[in-house]
Amino acid sequence: MSIDTTMSSDTAPAAENAGNTENTEGTDAPRPPLERTLEAILMVADEPQGLLQLAAAVDATLGEVRASVARLVADFDGLAGTVRRGFELREVAGGWRIYVRPEHDVTVADFVVTQNPSRLSQAALETLAVIAYKQPISRGAVASIRAVNVDSVVRTLLGRGLITEAFTDSETGAINYGTTDLLLAQLGINSLDELPYLSPLLNDGANGFEELP
Repeated sequence: MSIDTTMSSDTAPAAENAGNTENTEGTDAPRPPLERTLEAILMVADEPQGLLQLAAAVDATLGEVRASVARLVADFDGLAGTVRRGFELREVAGGWRIYVRPEHDVTVADFVVTQNPSRLSQAALETLAVIAYKQPISRGAVASIRAVNVDSVVRTLLGRGLITEAFTDSETGAINYGTTDLLLAQLGINSLDELPYLSPLLNDGANGFEELP
């Protein structure tokens, strides 16, 4: 006895539709909310991320990313009916990065120092401060201000990526140094204009000045 293997007109469309459903299940799966995807990226980023970088990473328009970042800022700040987080999304060095809130700095700093005691020496911090405020500046000029040799300290700062060679003086051949965006990111500021003023820390002359020759 032969078996009829042909499909009736009633069953054929159903089988075809079933196949189409199986093929589209993967392509029609809902994407995660854009804010959550950006949050995940920013949580692992070790440097500020610009809006263009983020847009390319999540395959979204610049406007969508800008709006999503604004919503994340409000979310972390507790302005969207959420709980204020211990961290904030801050714009620094031309990009966005997650930072610990200032009120938790001391506790977190103590924890980081305990877990990772590697830190800049006092000499390195002083040299970095001179370069930050006087840049562009040569190694010789820094040594003159600090009254010590700064060769090894400058090499350390270069190795840490906190300073960079800005240019070489065409007349003297001296390399002039400046700070990098990494320093801005580490300090949590957007530009050098946000560095604190030194004048309040300087002697105002109330006790008199030594006479100059």
